[in-house]
Amino acid sequence: MCSNCRAFVDASERVCPYCEAPLGRPAIDLRSSGGLAAGLIPHARFTTVMILLVNTALFVATMIASMQKGRDGALYDIDGLTLFSFGAKFGRSVFEGQWWRLVTAGFLHGGLLHILMNSWVLFDLGAQVEEIYGSARLIVFYFTATVLGFLASTWWNPAALSVGASAGIFGLIGAMIAFGTRNQTSLGSAIRGHYLRWALYGLLFGLLPGLRVDNAAHLGGLAAGFATAFAAGEPGEGWLKSETFWKIAAGFCLAVTAICFLKMFLWMTQTQR
Repeated sequence: MCSNCRAFVDASERVCPYCEAPLGRPAIDLRSSGGLAAGLIPHARFTTVMILLVNTALFVATMIASMQKGRDGALYDIDGLTLFSFGAKFGRSVFEGQWWRLVTAGFLHGGLLHILMNSWVLFDLGAQVEEIYGSARLIVFYFTATVLGFLASTWWNPAALSVGASAGIFGLIGAMIAFGTRNQTSLGSAIRGHYLRWALYGLLFGLLPGLRVDNAAHLGGLAAGFATAFAAGEPGEGWLKSETFWKIAAGFCLAVTAICFLKMFLWMTQTQR
């Protein structure tokens, strides 16, 4: 799809045959079986897969740590103390200076069903966001949504322990809503409506009785993802066009994430002495 006139063009074109605008990158083919319009799982992208691998590795680590404490059902329900040790969000700790929990909490999960559901959505949604916005913007959207999502959770319910990738996932939903909002066509309207329904269903699911769902983190992540993506635009568009800027921003997010996990590890080793 041409980023200038929004007409469908062949993916191999470098100049739009309708408006003659240069296509700086291969056109997004929304009609292909792995594209956005298909609504199925697209081809996975590198950054999305890396996030999934980190989530999986940490889930295995927390599960083993929980089993070592004698919890036989750790595969399905990891104990809160283990999650806290690995960096779960807990308001009092955040207020006392452990700000790194706003990042590390987004890579932890409380059980097998929790991580499977989040991984399924992230594998599909992350690839779509990465295809449209690029890897650098995806990293910034996901990081910002995770931090602001758990910050909203800390403010709303500081006494609750909270973990999960869903704050970042809701940020990616917000990014797709922003894409549909900026795209003033019938296709854009359809995309916006589709992901607004995703957001609504996700928030309503969190209201079901008996579930421990952090809707404050979801709302914070959704707002953060929408605002960041709306300002960013697609590659080559918007008031922040420079890909260099977004690569630097993504590098900063990755560096802060690494620092947060280092702080978590140092804190864990100190408390276990």
